[in-house]
Amino acid sequence: MTATTHRTYRSMPNPLHATLLAGTVPLFLGALLSDIAYFRSYQIQWSNFSSWLIAGGLVSCGLALLCALVGLIRADRKTGRPLLYVLLLLATWVLGFINALEHAKDAWATMPAGLVLSVIVTVLACVATGVGITHRHAGGAA
Repeated sequence: MTATTHRTYRSMPNPLHATLLAGTVPLFLGALLSDIAYFRSYQIQWSNFSSWLIAGGLVSCGLALLCALVGLIRADRKTGRPLLYVLLLLATWVLGFINALEHAKDAWATMPAGLVLSVIVTVLACVATGVGITHRHAGGAA
């Protein structure tokens, strides 16, 4: 008779990681809403708000990405959902950085590319958060 060891990891990330991950969505969503307001009103302050919110989203996403990389390195299985989660966060951060560069342009020059990038980054942040919060994996299980 053989005994099988089945290690199950908790389904949620640690509290710091979860806080960083949860902070990413509202910051990028706020930037998207600011971009929409700027697109409709032409008030330059909305573009400034977007730039600051994107910067905050990049910090939060970058730190969550760092936590996710540590989790991936420590994981027994480095494929599947843990890898997908890291790749989604990486894509969110890279496109968010490109969005920050786009928002560094002069006022109206940020439109419509800045708005489109904000939509894409917000969707990616939501998907990455969903995958990161709900991922379950078991050691040794395929």
